[in-house]
Amino acid sequence: MSRVLSYEEKDTWIHRLSGFTKLVFFLLWSITSMLSYDTRVLLVMLVCSFVIFAVSKTQWRQVGTVFQFIMLFLCINLIAIFLFSPDQGTKIYGTQTILFPIAGRYVVTAEQLFYEFNVMIKYLTVIPAVFMFIVTTNPSEFAAALNKVGIHYNIGYSVALALRYIPDVQDDFKKIKNAQEARGIEMSSKAPLMSRIKNMAAILFPLIFSSMERIEVVSNAMELRGFGKYKKRTWYSAKELERNDYLVLIVTVVFTVAALVITFHDGSRFYNPF
Repeated sequence: MSRVLSYEEKDTWIHRLSGFTKLVFFLLWSITSMLSYDTRVLLVMLVCSFVIFAVSKTQWRQVGTVFQFIMLFLCINLIAIFLFSPDQGTKIYGTQTILFPIAGRYVVTAEQLFYEFNVMIKYLTVIPAVFMFIVTTNPSEFAAALNKVGIHYNIGYSVALALRYIPDVQDDFKKIKNAQEARGIEMSSKAPLMSRIKNMAAILFPLIFSSMERIEVVSNAMELRGFGKYKKRTWYSAKELERNDYLVLIVTVVFTVAALVITFHDGSRFYNPF
């Protein structure tokens, strides 16, 4: 049974990295992508993201559905940017190169297209890094990494539990979906879209109830074992930093500094080719 955004143990150098290393990489990568609008920097990051994603051997079935939803959201976001601010690119780059008019104030300019192209690259730069981080990091090791950067272990353990139970929630969803289909409720692509959405929404309530039951069982088990009694705790799944970890950390920090210097060297974070 295929699962979306679930951790799978594989023998790659990315899987062998410490959760702390991957967390620092993910944070610095995301911060750089958010701050920079330099197209040159973003294109380099985009290529690196897809290379790292390929090296991690992440399978499409693990991320395909989520990627499709993200791309749909991205398309809606780009359309909304143009509808609410069709001259944003002109304001940023200080010029107006009209390609063709549409109606009224809606004029397609090269500056606007270039600005929205940068927005698209920013999304596509972070998405592979997010997927790679989730599917290559053991949830327990991720909790240890969060604790290592100063986050309280209660929060880290909560996040780890949420990641660990994603596959179980998916299994519950499919079991309920199969039970509904066995009763003659059509949920495949054969049914009309609105009917499919309505039938899928009916699954949410039993799914929520089953998830709440699981939460109660886990919380009771943790309470019986005295979880949270002490201010600190040790981690069975924590990994010590090795040579590859230090190399990745050094390269990540150097790249982040270089990218931000290139971005802000002229006082603006927007690369202006016009």
